[in-house]
Amino acid sequence: MNPWICALLISTSGGVGGFANALMSNNGFAMPRRVEGIWCPGAFSTVLIGAFAAWASWSFYGSGVEIDLANAVVRPHLQMPALAGAFLIGVVGGKWITNETDKLLLRESVKVAASKDVPQGKVDEIATGTPLQVLKTVKAI
Repeated sequence: MNPWICALLISTSGGVGGFANALMSNNGFAMPRRVEGIWCPGAFSTVLIGAFAAWASWSFYGSGVEIDLANAVVRPHLQMPALAGAFLIGVVGGKWITNETDKLLLRESVKVAASKDVPQGKVDEIATGTPLQVLKTVKAI
């Protein structure tokens, strides 16, 4: 198989993993945007990061390591476990970037909440919300 087709299939599988992560996240299929100066990657970014993470993992540690692009005679092979692994790497790569964003949103929420007197009725709402909802709730108090 052509090495570039292998890389494309691996990247596509990782992108699908990033897409699956976007669907499973609390933010849904959101577009990239800035919230209170914090970059929120959105679904499109998690797909790209998932694709890149899968390609990089396959190239560094998987069967892609054996590919010599200068030797056209050697043909790489692609097995199903490589595609399944690429999917999982895509999910994890997307999750990593969304977790980093959630961490920044929660830090900003703590900064805002520390300067306010939070009513007891809002505490449960804050504690159970997504990081973006927490920031919005704390700012509204």
